[in-house]
Amino acid sequence: MNAPITTQSPLVEYSNAATTPPDKRDKGVTARVVVLCLLLAAVFGYIIPIIDIRLQNSFLGAQHLPPGAIAALLVFIFVLNPMLHLLSRKWTFSRNEMLTVYISCLFSCLTPGHGGENYFVPNILGVFYYGNAQNKWLELWSQMKSWLSPALWGDHGTATAGTYGERGQDAVRGWYEGIAPDQPIPWDAWIVPLLAWGSLVMAIYVMMACLSTMLRAQWSEREALAFPLLKLPLEMTEDGGQSSTRIIPQFFSNPMVWVGVGVAVFIQTLNGLNVYFPEVPKIPLAITGNFFTEAPWNQIETVTLRVLPIAVGVAYLLTSEVSFSFWFFYWFIKVQYLLAYFLGFSPTTLPNALGGQGKIFTGYQHIGAYIAYVALVLWTAREHLGFVARRAFGRARRNAAEDDEPLSYPVAFWGFVLALGFILGWSFLAGIDWRISLWMWFCYLVIIIGLARIIAEGGLLILEAGWQPMGVVAQFFNSGPGTLLSAPNGLLPAQLVQSSFMVDMRGFLMPSFVQSFKLAHDRKIRLKPLLALIMAVTMVSFVIGILTAVMMGYRQGGGLGFHSFYATISPQIPAWNTDGMLAGSSNAGVENWPSNLPWLLMGIATTWLLMMARGRFPGFPFHPIGLLVCLTSTIHEIWLSLFLGWLIKVTITKFGGIDSYRKLVPAALGLVLGDVFMLLMWLIIDGFTGRTLHTLSPG
Repeated sequence: MNAPITTQSPLVEYSNAATTPPDKRDKGVTARVVVLCLLLAAVFGYIIPIIDIRLQNSFLGAQHLPPGAIAALLVFIFVLNPMLHLLSRKWTFSRNEMLTVYISCLFSCLTPGHGGENYFVPNILGVFYYGNAQNKWLELWSQMKSWLSPALWGDHGTATAGTYGERGQDAVRGWYEGIAPDQPIPWDAWIVPLLAWGSLVMAIYVMMACLSTMLRAQWSEREALAFPLLKLPLEMTEDGGQSSTRIIPQFFSNPMVWVGVGVAVFIQTLNGLNVYFPEVPKIPLAITGNFFTEAPWNQIETVTLRVLPIAVGVAYLLTSEVSFSFWFFYWFIKVQYLLAYFLGFSPTTLPNALGGQGKIFTGYQHIGAYIAYVALVLWTAREHLGFVARRAFGRARRNAAEDDEPLSYPVAFWGFVLALGFILGWSFLAGIDWRISLWMWFCYLVIIIGLARIIAEGGLLILEAGWQPMGVVAQFFNSGPGTLLSAPNGLLPAQLVQSSFMVDMRGFLMPSFVQSFKLAHDRKIRLKPLLALIMAVTMVSFVIGILTAVMMGYRQGGGLGFHSFYATISPQIPAWNTDGMLAGSSNAGVENWPSNLPWLLMGIATTWLLMMARGRFPGFPFHPIGLLVCLTSTIHEIWLSLFLGWLIKVTITKFGGIDSYRKLVPAALGLVLGDVFMLLMWLIIDGFTGRTLHTLSPG
């Protein structure tokens, strides 16, 4: 299939301005920018774990339009540049310098926060802390390597695998319950596990950087994906900086921007004041419940009616088929539950999809959609990826376009291979069977490519896969003694890896790499030094974030008010899943393929047909990425916001034409900016007052 699998969005008109050659002095990565980015990485690495884990207020990161990154741009625009302009215009930060800082914040805001690659800290402790004689979880971990957890490394690695001595107990109990202020943190128990897990995380980041390099030209140039989340930072910085006579960019002179900002500020001001002063009226933005209690309508289960101004604004920027598909396929699944009821198969009596969301038959469709979509994405890119492979093996000559990539294609190709090899080797040393490891990391690659593509096309702020690799194996081949998924084959450490990196992925970095390379290439920011800067700020924020999380546990007590998913739920997921798989999976095994396999094939076939129809019928209203997100908690939370953004757009376009739509794009951007601004304002106020559990972030 050679037809492009996306259509250009009207908002991509920014690309023409973005590709205008900047001033020769404006290369983005300057010495002062490097220093500033590293300082910001250190600051975010320290304060974001405090905000996300201990205070549980709105996230500065944890989404792919990070409020912390927008905050950095606002400081540049309204504070730093006006002050520097008073001294000398040549001292102000240029547009590309500001965008380089924004790019660095895409990494330094996401790495240390909620949904990043940092869940291993509580996960390598939680099962030991919550294990007892009744649940027998400590027995489950008897085959763990000692370097995987401070609970086992507490005796300086002299203990045999699976032992859990007094020093290990102190290390675990101390993090969850806190220690006396004068008592030292047991870093000797942590140093080896942190280095081991940190090396795995860094290998994952290198793999993502190399993969994004190989995909950049295909997605941003050959297919011209919309990248809607780049619209706001580009508009905010246009006509600003060193090369302009304007102090404040023209974007902020548009009255429609302030209409959008005003709507968001009004709503979030009232709702924020209501938190402090209950007598202030509140504008309700969310209602959740089982609205239908009688059959057959009760089969659709819980429905959330939630309006997020930022999500409505982003939805307005999307192509109509994308925003329509997001909410349509959410209800497409609900309708299937109704049909199943009328056919005599009540979804309320069917088992849930193991390791994911939805019921068994919808879960299989979801996974099939992922497999088909990513396969078709890679098939569409076969010519470009083939050239990359030929370059790697010396069978093709370097072309001029390759000079603009963050890495040469041979370096990107072999860097990807070596990073993946390190990951597989790490998994083998951790005791995971090579077959489980290959499957788990293959699925991880499918997931990150699929999610990065969805964000590049659909601009969802947060996203997760909604399924887990080992759950698929368990459902098809069963699990427990005598199967592949058993204790001798490394089921336990595999669950630990999966739970740490493949459950909550809302802050994973692949979309940051893809968006950064697109933005930098269009703005002629030097990609090679930019990549070095990205890896540096990622390392700084990751290290400081991990150390902060460890120290907070010992000083405040991780079990005494930390974020419940981070400190309580997530650390128990490996043991819950292991218990379930050792007991065997219901409705699983080869004998059940006649009832299970057709649903997987249905997901594959539906996705393929949607892709074919999009390539052959102009104006086809369905986009397959709607199938990829239909079972995720993200869509469950924001489907109504996406529906409203879509409805507003199609109504304005139908009755006012494309010109009217474009005139209101600044209002949509203002709605996004106003929501982020109020999030930042309430974070500052909450910080001064000590208020916790006050969040405006999408859940």
